[in-house]
Amino acid sequence: MKNGFTKDFLWGGAIAANQSEGAYLEDGKGLGICDILEVGKKRLLEVDMNLKDNCYYPSHEAIDFYHQYPNDIKLFKEMGLKSFRTSINWARIFPNGDEATPNEEGLRFYDKLFNELKEAGIEPIVTISHYETPLYLVKRYGGWDNRKLIDFFLKYCEVIFKRYQHQVKYWMSFNEINNVVKIPWLAAAIDVSEDEKPAQRMYQAAHNMFVAHALATKKLKEINSESQMGVMLSLSGIYPDTCHPKDVFGSFEFRRKSLFFGDVMIRGEYPSYSKRMFEELGIDIKMKADDLDIISSYTSDYLAFSYYLTTVYSHTETMKTGTGGPVGKTNPHLATSEWGWQIDPLGLRYVCNELYDRYQIPLMIAENGLGGRDYVNKTGEINDLDRIDYLRSHLLAINEALNDGCEILAYTWWGIIDIVSAGTGEMEKRYGLIYVDKNNTGKGTLKRIPKESFYYYQAVIQSGGQSLMESKDIY
Repeated sequence: MKNGFTKDFLWGGAIAANQSEGAYLEDGKGLGICDILEVGKKRLLEVDMNLKDNCYYPSHEAIDFYHQYPNDIKLFKEMGLKSFRTSINWARIFPNGDEATPNEEGLRFYDKLFNELKEAGIEPIVTISHYETPLYLVKRYGGWDNRKLIDFFLKYCEVIFKRYQHQVKYWMSFNEINNVVKIPWLAAAIDVSEDEKPAQRMYQAAHNMFVAHALATKKLKEINSESQMGVMLSLSGIYPDTCHPKDVFGSFEFRRKSLFFGDVMIRGEYPSYSKRMFEELGIDIKMKADDLDIISSYTSDYLAFSYYLTTVYSHTETMKTGTGGPVGKTNPHLATSEWGWQIDPLGLRYVCNELYDRYQIPLMIAENGLGGRDYVNKTGEINDLDRIDYLRSHLLAINEALNDGCEILAYTWWGIIDIVSAGTGEMEKRYGLIYVDKNNTGKGTLKRIPKESFYYYQAVIQSGGQSLMESKDIY
């Protein structure tokens, strides 16, 4: 087996500010949309705009990365990470989102974080908005279907682009922007639960975000022409259930609804198929005269995506929504995780080829990981062999995709350290290669313990991927 990993491949890990930092009102930070999500609730559907007494909100402390980051970065360096994907919490910079001037204390925190990463030889990869719209922008303006958010976002972007232009090369605007039509509260800060025409608001929000992304790209290049702006999509894979034409074409159409976002933000125009889609959904996008020119003029430099699973489309069943990707029929040929996600490393190779064939721009696997329960044994170790097997098999799939000719910049395991789950608000659903002593009720010492997977990934990185080539089976 040929080692396709190059010397400049960005072996990495990923987290999000709202799931890790905590310090939810410290140093002038305002409330973000994830700060009002209670533990264990159906976080994709149930939204209460106000904090309640006697409720546990996991984001308020999370794993206290805000204070613990220096020691965490030491562990990342020990692991050998070449890159680290995180987000800037918008409400830490502009607490309400519409202020005239930014919060200096918030900016100083990221000064220190990025400097610490650089000193450790770790490349920051920064998401500008990872489900972190300031809550005030929802209460006052309604969220991203209001065009005013474009200007607020651009002011925020200009501040951070100027401040961190010498520290951050790789940026991505919105995390999993295609989730606007799947989980609109998190992705677009809009609550459509009582709307008669939710699709109108969702796709209007998407359009406003397209314009914001393009103008942010323009601004970034003006400040530092060497910087890169990526689009980030949720792109776990989909297969037709059978060779029935309705299954095959149905899965194709379903997939295209996600790729639509890439088509606009990478190709720079609304695709031809969107005309019929909008007509059938009764959607009338409100645009300004130059919106389409803006979108076509400032497209994405690379495509970042999350990949966790594959699912099966059947024309006789309804697809469900999940944070890891859509959920359809169970695939009898695949193993299933503790949380019901089907494990498919070959699917990652398939998706890499699908995306590179379609767009011909560099790819970044920004999220991939296995959530499960971990236990500290009597000797203080965590033997997470299932996670090692998942990591190994997916890295082998990436190696095959590289050998297929796909250009892949980075792989950032999600989450490199245990964090609060985005889907359930739990700590028990752990992804990390580093254990954090905290439970679902918020109790624990916050002690960090490297898991067995930590040392496995360390060895892979040290070998430049060569140790993977010793594996007898590809998948």
